[in-house]
Amino acid sequence: MKPVFTNDAIVFGLLICTLALVFITSHSDRPFFKRFYRYVPALLLCYFLPAFLHWPLGLISGEESRLYFVASRYLLPASLILLCISIDFKGILSLGPKALIMFGAATMGIVLGGPVAVLLVTVVAPGLIPVTPEELWRGLSTIAGSWIGGGANQTAMKEIFEVDDDLFASMIVVDIVVANIWLGFLLYGAGISQRIDRWLQADSSSILNLQKRVEDYQKRVAKIPTTTETFILLMVAFGGTGLAHFGADLITPWLEGFRETLERIRLDSLLSGFFWLIVFATTIGLGLSFTKARKLEGVGASRWGSVFIYILVATIGMQMNLGEVWKNLGLFAVGIVWMIIHVTVLLIVAKVIKAPFFFVAVGSQANVGGAASAPIVASAFSPALAPVGALMAVLGYALGTYMAYVCALLMQAAAL
Repeated sequence: MKPVFTNDAIVFGLLICTLALVFITSHSDRPFFKRFYRYVPALLLCYFLPAFLHWPLGLISGEESRLYFVASRYLLPASLILLCISIDFKGILSLGPKALIMFGAATMGIVLGGPVAVLLVTVVAPGLIPVTPEELWRGLSTIAGSWIGGGANQTAMKEIFEVDDDLFASMIVVDIVVANIWLGFLLYGAGISQRIDRWLQADSSSILNLQKRVEDYQKRVAKIPTTTETFILLMVAFGGTGLAHFGADLITPWLEGFRETLERIRLDSLLSGFFWLIVFATTIGLGLSFTKARKLEGVGASRWGSVFIYILVATIGMQMNLGEVWKNLGLFAVGIVWMIIHVTVLLIVAKVIKAPFFFVAVGSQANVGGAASAPIVASAFSPALAPVGALMAVLGYALGTYMAYVCALLMQAAAL
């Protein structure tokens, strides 16, 4: 069904009004709003209200809009540069090995969850699955590619296992809806992370120390910016974004000359322009953190970066259509069981090593959501932590095709 508003200027206006409404009410002194936001994180509403405007209201639609493309290609790299400028490398190193362990646990949860989900759903409710076992495991291989790496890895799986276009379209819907539902849970979890950490018996002092160090630095250099300083900040953000695009536009065609070799060694993700865009933007931000540009934090670098992230959150939310769930319950059953197994593995490992929920959330989203949403989840804990999400997401791209291929073979064994 065509949405009421297809003009992106109108859609963007609606999204900004929605975000503003959330921020106004979340900072209200009224008792109702104070109680409400005690249980519902503001970032979660910034995600779900645009989804509600999509379905069931039908006012806007991600399929009819270019706003997500603009936000992910222009605002996301700009936000990564701005959020990385004040990065504290010593603080990030002090986070220790638990971040990498949880990232690995997230990957293994997806690799093992796929075949277990296929086995459970086909045995318990075989009539739910509308495709043959052969089509099922091949189609699900594309979800594995997406959930471990990203869009490039997903496309690689489609080509490797020769997935039919119609089936691929259905898998994309399952991928997006299930992953976005889980993103909603993670954003909610970020709001109650202290309670979850108590249950996990986790020591989150290293995360709190990093957050405090960055916040102390922000307070120390904060001042009211002049118009010139604001333009310098925007020059760094969008000049850096342009430089990142320039680098991605150079290296991606050059690597095309090595396509056969890269496909043979399962490194198709290196052919993705978006992958290199994120790598270059993050690298530019990290490089600038060693220069005088770090002082731009005082004129609002992380604040602007956070604004861009919130706009990206809203454009991701407007793409989710929960109404699609009812059209293909069998495939969604597999996807949901798969995600539950992924989460179970994460929580078991976190409980054993006493890892903070921050590592659970970012490790999971660096796999499932990739570079577009891992910084969002990290910044839900604190804008100072967004670079951690970006760095882990890049690692997901690198491993995506390899681990998705292993997962596909396991699903083949489970389905046939």
